[in-house]
Amino acid sequence: MSSPIHVNMSSVLHVIEVIGVFVFASSGLVEARRKKMDLVGVFTVAFITAFGGGTVRDILLDRRPLFWIENYEYPTLIFVFCLLVSPFFRQLRQVVTEKVIVYADALGLGLFSVGGTSLAYEMQMPLFVCVMMGVITGIFGGVLRDMICNEIPMVFRRGQLYATCAFLGCWVYLGLALLKVAELPALLCGVAVTLILRLLAVRFDLKLPG
Repeated sequence: MSSPIHVNMSSVLHVIEVIGVFVFASSGLVEARRKKMDLVGVFTVAFITAFGGGTVRDILLDRRPLFWIENYEYPTLIFVFCLLVSPFFRQLRQVVTEKVIVYADALGLGLFSVGGTSLAYEMQMPLFVCVMMGVITGIFGGVLRDMICNEIPMVFRRGQLYATCAFLGCWVYLGLALLKVAELPALLCGVAVTLILRLLAVRFDLKLPG
């Protein structure tokens, strides 16, 4: 029988995954609507943005079934989400500002990146591999989104720090895990560092050297 602590931790990880999926699906929906795609295009871009990074991670780690197949309700919820939101996109854009989108995307980056690192660490992968799995989980959905929308992927432009924030946040999580800090505080610290670094990069236009 599972202990209450294990059950609670499992629930927290599940919540982190669900929030990350919806945050990234929303960013895909916004981009698809900007490109004036129909419902099929909107759902496709939202789906790929939400599940692309986790799918690549699971394939590289030889993890089956893929996380969105194991949790088959995720694609269904994303489809319903796109169906309900798309007709009211113009009205929602007046309420949901660019600032809100930036905050949501930064949160999704932290949640997916640290969650991906945690999964690889649990599978006893080398530390650097754990971090790369986290970064891939956090950024690859956005890379696929931009490619489908005929844009140079944001992480490949010399813009504000993005993948670097995920990279550092994942190392914070791993450092705490190696110091035997409890899983939940370690996860939350890694997410917080990624989130704060990304918001600082946006606020102060922080970039890597050319």
